[in-house]
Amino acid sequence: MSLFLPFVLPIAFWVAWSDMARMKIPNKAVLALLGVYVAVGPLVLPFETYLWHYLHFAVVLLAGFVITSLGLAGAGDSKFAAAMAPFILIQDLPNFLYLLAAVTIAAFVTHRGFRRIPAVAEALPTWESFHRKDFPMGLALSGALVLYLALPAFN
Repeated sequence: MSLFLPFVLPIAFWVAWSDMARMKIPNKAVLALLGVYVAVGPLVLPFETYLWHYLHFAVVLLAGFVITSLGLAGAGDSKFAAAMAPFILIQDLPNFLYLLAAVTIAAFVTHRGFRRIPAVAEALPTWESFHRKDFPMGLALSGALVLYLALPAFN
């Protein structure tokens, strides 16, 4: 799965930046991530595995629709999570969820800490996430995906 990393990294950076700056994850970023899976997946995964991972997308998209409808997450967060889903091996799901939880906590603490530093807040006065109560979950989602794809390279 780490072969996806060079293609995913710029999109993940874009998502994190956009969500912190505007509290929006662009649909183009979601489509770009899904496009990476469509284009690179058949080259790095067994074809049957590649096809089955589209089910991951469908399941997370449906769950995201329900979660967004209940007001528990933003639509961009849910769509990006669905686009991330094909990159996660089903046997890695429990570990990925632990990783996502840890990255979310770290991202939340870091984001909230940085926005309290006057020099940072003054340097980024237009960042919506520094002025709103809700958290830019794209920061955590993209960070978790990048770490998930990068960690096998360290084994």
